[in-house]
Amino acid sequence: MSDLYFVDTNIFVYRRDRNAGEKQRAADAWIRFLWRSERGRISTQVLSEYYVTVTQKLIPGLPREQARAEVVELSSWGPLPLSVAVVIRALEIQDRFQLSYWDSLIAAAAQVSGCRVLLSEDLQDGLDIEGTVVQNPFLYAPPA
Repeated sequence: MSDLYFVDTNIFVYRRDRNAGEKQRAADAWIRFLWRSERGRISTQVLSEYYVTVTQKLIPGLPREQARAEVVELSSWGPLPLSVAVVIRALEIQDRFQLSYWDSLIAAAAQVSGCRVLLSEDLQDGLDIEGTVVQNPFLYAPPA
């Protein structure tokens, strides 16, 4: 079986950021790979953060209608909902790895989703969080 990849919010945001240069191109390559291979996973946290960031923080931001359409489209990835089990796992990760709560919640969602890889630039590249390895997508190209 092929590895599953959990995608942190920032990868989707960079894909829409016209000012991100090479990061925009790399994010686009990763997202295209994950769409084609059907190996991408996300959580409801990622969907929520994405919508808020691209409509309220990104300059220029996306129109609400476009951002909402993209959230609906990404929902086909079967986002993991926030549950008590995910929150408790996040608290354990936070204590063991000294990560922020929000980063721990992303890592917990990646684990519960069965992902071996967590694509994020917010965490240390190569960090092994009990079987889920952080990979900075701006340092590596998607698999061929």
